[in-house]
Amino acid sequence: MEINVTQKTENPLLDRTEIQFDCTYQGESTPKVLEVKNRLVAVLDVDKNLLVVDKLKPQFGEGKAKGYAKLYDSAQSLSNIEREHVIKKNQTTQKEENEE
Repeated sequence: MEINVTQKTENPLLDRTEIQFDCTYQGESTPKVLEVKNRLVAVLDVDKNLLVVDKLKPQFGEGKAKGYAKLYDSAQSLSNIEREHVIKKNQTTQKEENEE
């Protein structure tokens, strides 16, 4: 899987950076949100707890997906602004952490 950041936009009002990216995964199944998040954290070299992958939209039959992520300046901003279900889908479970 390959991640290519296409656009970064600063949003000082919401204390975050909004990131548009392309994800290429030829010959593989569509990656899970947590897989994309981990790869994006490695590419951007940022704190895993401050990054939230909001959308991942696969393109039919191409092995590509477009995504939208938000990088917050602080954990406080993240918890105040982000919806609960988005935070939940971006968290790793205890079982997944043990496997890593």
